[in-house]
Parts: sequence; structure tokens; C-alpha cells
Amino acid sequence: MAVREVTSAPSLATLYPKALLRRGGGSTLPNTELVRPEVVVDPAHVAAYNEVCGFRFSDELPATYPHMLVFGLQMALMTEPGFPFPLLGLVHVENRITQHRPLLLGEKFRVSVRAENLRPHEKGSQFDMVSEVRSGTDTVWSEVSTYLRRTGSGSGSAPKTQLTPPKPSALWQVPGDIGRRYAEVSGDRNPIHLHPLTARLFGFPKAIAHGMWTKAHALASFEGRLPDAYSVAVRFKQPVLLPGRAAFTTWQTDDGWAFELWHARKPKPHLDGVISAR
Repeated sequence: MAVREVTSAPSLATLYPKALLRRGGGSTLPNTELVRPEVVVDPAHVAAYNEVCGFRFSDELPATYPHMLVFGLQMALMTEPGFPFPLLGLVHVENRITQHRPLLLGEKFRVSVRAENLRPHEKGSQFDMVSEVRSGTDTVWSEVSTYLRRTGSGSGSAPKTQLTPPKPSALWQVPGDIGRRYAEVSGDRNPIHLHPLTARLFGFPKAIAHGMWTKAHALASFEGRLPDAYSVAVRFKQPVLLPGRAAFTTWQTDDGWAFELWHARKPKPHLDGVISAR
């Protein structure tokens, strides 16, 4: 795999217009790994992220925060000419983050991103964006984001069943501006998150919350109860329309925690997740 160094964070303001224009091309994932060799976290940015997502202020980075460091590289890779799919229209269906030990403010990191594991799906094609953060020679954090490119409707033969939401542990009041607030700290200014008018252009009745915001906000509820090394994996289901109310449920498992997020009044699941010790 060819390794290409990127000396500074990619400009998301430039990449989003590029994403709007490109239609994809080719049939294989790029054999390229993008690397930023020296990344130091901005404490003010971490503080802004913590406030939006609900984390306490600390010298330790939330396990979801390094996604801020890799997201620009992911965007850059997915908007390159040879990438097989257009960025807009991709559906983020799963995300797994592994923290091998706490990451601290003031550390210097090496950040890398690559695409791999292109495979068929009943509704199209799936692939993984694999990201890593290293300190020295040690991998201290990694992420696998799975994306779906829909090219068909699937078989449609599976019978529909009545879903039964679990008893909630907490109710979330999700404000109407959370998409814009998270976009400000993350740089993820996909139009579906910003305003009802732009969301309607992509088939949504209202703006929707970022999936990674829902994951981060869920993880924030476990602060003080997690080990130094753990994995947190989620499956994104139906989006949270803004503004909205959501029912959050947690329970303990043999090696950690599980959680689900549902619509507050309807049998409509938003995500489910598992936290497991390493």
C-alpha cells in the first residue's frame, strides 16, 4: 500500500464542494494510506467538543474525540478521483472504536487512514474506512467505520415484525441546532445535518443528528465507569430527526455495557451499541 504524508489537516471547506460535484469512478478502493505524521490536539477544540457532546472537561480525550483527527483524512481519501463511490449518499452504518489506553492533551500523534474490505451487500456495496492513531510506535486508538453505498432495494422478502422498545434509562431532549453545533466542532457540514431545507434535498423531512454525535453523547453517559482500555461499537439504524426526543437504555453485560437509543414515542430504533473491556 502506498503511504502519502499530509502535512496539515485537509480543508473541509474545500472538500465538501468537491464531494457535491463528483460522481465516483472506478471499481476498486484506492491502495493508498493517508498519514499526518505529527498531530497535536488543540485544548480549546477538545473543550468545545466536550461541551457539544456532553463530556466532562479533562486532560484525557474522550474515546470518540480522535474521530475529529481522522475525519478530514477520510474525506480527502473518499473525494479522490479514483474513489469508486460519491461521498454524498454513502450511509454510515457501523462504527467501532478501540482505545488501547487513555489519550492525553499535549501528546503528539501519528494519524493514518485507509479504505479496505470492499464487499457486496444485499442493498449495494459496503467498505471500511480504517483509521489509527499512534504515539511513538504504539497504536493507542483505532476506528473502523463501515459505509454502505445503496444500489438496490434488497430482496424485501423479510417479514416486518413489531418492535418493542426497552424501558428507557433516560430521555434525551435533542435540540434543533445540534447538527449545526456538532458541524462547527467536527467540520462535518453534510447538508442533511444543517437545516430542514437542505435536508429535504436529500430525502429527509427534517435535519438529522450526526451519527457520531449520538455515539459520543451515549458514551458520555458512561464517564467514570469505563476502564482505560475498551472498545465501543455501534450500529446506526434510523436517524434522529431534529429537534427530537429519544429514549436511551443501558444495561451491564459480562464484560462491559450495552445500550440502545430509540424514538421516545414510536418503536423506531436509532442505534444500538456495546462497550467491552480490552
